[in-house]
Amino acid sequence: MTQNLTQTAFTPNPALQPFSVLIGQWNTTGTHGLLPGMTLHGRASIEWAEGGAFLIIRSEVNDPRFPKGIAILGSDDAEGAYYMLTYDNRGVSRKHDVTLRDNVWKWWRNAPGFAQRYEGTIVDGGNTIIGKGELCKDGSTWEKDLDLTYTRVK
Repeated sequence: MTQNLTQTAFTPNPALQPFSVLIGQWNTTGTHGLLPGMTLHGRASIEWAEGGAFLIIRSEVNDPRFPKGIAILGSDDAEGAYYMLTYDNRGVSRKHDVTLRDNVWKWWRNAPGFAQRYEGTIVDGGNTIIGKGELCKDGSTWEKDLDLTYTRVK
């Protein structure tokens, strides 16, 4: 016999409190290094999951060449660190390190053959995030990737 677990409310994870500035609905505009001169449009939703135990991030660009994605952001008490697990509609999953300091949100992964980094500066009282993305395939040369500016939906 299978027994269903009832959902219980978790208490908010105090380590994630600095990330509360990201909570909301966002419109995105951006560019990609492989598509010069083209402006990309999309949206993102960032919300608490499990009563504040994690953040869940959903994002999409209105162009079929870009995957729709979901991410779970959480913390590790022992390390005093933050991590983000991502998965997209291509079936690709990745782990990223994350920081949020002095209104700069960074995430990165240093995987051989496909390293990535993203830096988003939070401005306009938390209503805009101006982000720059880069990728590295050869271990030394960084190329422009997806630059996204998030604008809070009011």
